[in-house]
Amino acid sequence: MTAQHVFTGLRTALSTSAPFVLLACGLVALAYWLLDPNPPRRVVLATGVAQGAYAEFGQRYAERLKRHGITVELRNTQGAAENLALLRDASSDVQIGFVQGGASDMPDADASLRSLGSMFYEPVWLFYRADSAQRLLKKPTLDSLSQLAGWRVNIGAAGSGVPHLATRLLEANRVDAGAIVLSQQPVTPAVIELLENRLDALVLASAPESAMVQMLLQTPGVQLFDFAQADAYTRRFGFLSAVTLPRGVVDLARDMPAADVRMVAPTATLVVREDLHPALAQLFVQAAREVHGESGWFQRKGDFPNARDGERALAPEAERFYRSGVPWLQRYLPFWLANLVDRMWLAMLSIVAVLLPLSRIVPPLVELRIRSRVFRWYAQLRQIESDVRTRPAQELLDGLDEIEHKVNAIQVPLSYTDELYALKSHIQMVRRRLQTA
Repeated sequence: MTAQHVFTGLRTALSTSAPFVLLACGLVALAYWLLDPNPPRRVVLATGVAQGAYAEFGQRYAERLKRHGITVELRNTQGAAENLALLRDASSDVQIGFVQGGASDMPDADASLRSLGSMFYEPVWLFYRADSAQRLLKKPTLDSLSQLAGWRVNIGAAGSGVPHLATRLLEANRVDAGAIVLSQQPVTPAVIELLENRLDALVLASAPESAMVQMLLQTPGVQLFDFAQADAYTRRFGFLSAVTLPRGVVDLARDMPAADVRMVAPTATLVVREDLHPALAQLFVQAAREVHGESGWFQRKGDFPNARDGERALAPEAERFYRSGVPWLQRYLPFWLANLVDRMWLAMLSIVAVLLPLSRIVPPLVELRIRSRVFRWYAQLRQIESDVRTRPAQELLDGLDEIEHKVNAIQVPLSYTDELYALKSHIQMVRRRLQTA
C-alpha cells in the first residue's frame, strides 16, 4: 500500500511538472540550434602545388584534425592568389586556405575573411644559373635585381602569389618589364627549364620545406640571390621581413651555404571565411602550434604561429587562443565534449536563471492537484445536504453511496491522507443526518 501511495505521488508530481520540463527542453533545443556547438565533420583547405610547402603543411593539418574526427579535404591550387579567389567566392566550398602576405591586390574584397594568424616565413628564393651570370654580367654572381635586364626569368604561375610580388620588386628596382623575358610557368616545369638552360633564373616564394627549394639549394651551378638591400625592401613593403639563411643550415658537413644569405620574406597566414565554425577555427590554430611551432631555418622555437597580421582582422577563436592558450576544458575532456560544454554553458546558465523562478510554482501546483482530488467532492456533498428537505431521502442516500464509492477509489500520498479521511468522515456525518431526517 505504501509503494502505491509513493507511485501516486510521483505520478502526480511528474504530470504537474511536465509543462515545466517541456519548456526547459524546448529552451535547451533552441539554444543548441542557435549556438550550433558541434562543428561540421568535413572542411576544405586550399593548399598549393603538389610537392610545395603548402601541400606538405596541409597533410600535417589533416593528420592532426583526423584525431578529432574531422576530415580535412586538401584542394591543390596554384597558390596564394587562387586560394584568395576561392575564399572570396561564395559558391566555392573552400573555407580555409594558405595566403601569402602581400598577395592581395584587392584588400576591400577581404572584408568577409578572417586570419588565424601568421604561420611561417615564405622567403623569396631567386635561383639563377652561375653560367648565365657569367655570360650576361661578365661576373659569377648577380648582385642586384636591376641587373636582370636581358635575362629569361620565370616569376611563378598565374594563381600563385609570386607574380604579383615579383612584379612589385622589379618595379621598385626600375626594371622595365619589356627588358626581361618573363614567363609564368608552374614550379616543376620552370625548374626543369632552369636545369636545361632554357631559363636563366626563377623566383619562388616558399617555406624551405618545399622539395624544389631543397633540391635547388644543393644543385651544382645554381646560385641563390643574396638580398644585400633586405632591410630597405622591408621599409618599402610592410608585408616583408628581413631574414637570414644561416651558413651551413642546408648541409653542415658540406658547409652549405658557405656564407649567410640575406633574404626577404612575406609571412604566410591561414585565412578563413567569417562563417567558419568557431570550433574548427580553434582546432586549426591549435594544430598550427604543433605544425609551425618548432625551430626552423628562419625562426626560433615559439616564434610561430603568432597573432600578427597587418592585412586582416584576427578571428575571435584565434585571438582567444593566442591570449589564453588551449581552452581549459579541452585539457581534460575529449574535444567534442569540451566544445559542447564550452559553447553551451552560458546558454544553460541563462536558461536556469529563467526557469528557477518558474520552478517555485511546481510544488504548489502539485499540492493543488492532489488536494483537488479530495475537495472537488465537497461540492456534491454540500448539494446533497442542502436537498434534504426537497428530495426523497432514498434518492439522496443513493447519491451519497455513489460519492462514497468513488472517494474510496481515490489514491493520495500518505501526507494527504488526513484530508481524505476527513472527507470520508464528513460523508458519514451527512449519511447520519439523512437517516435521521
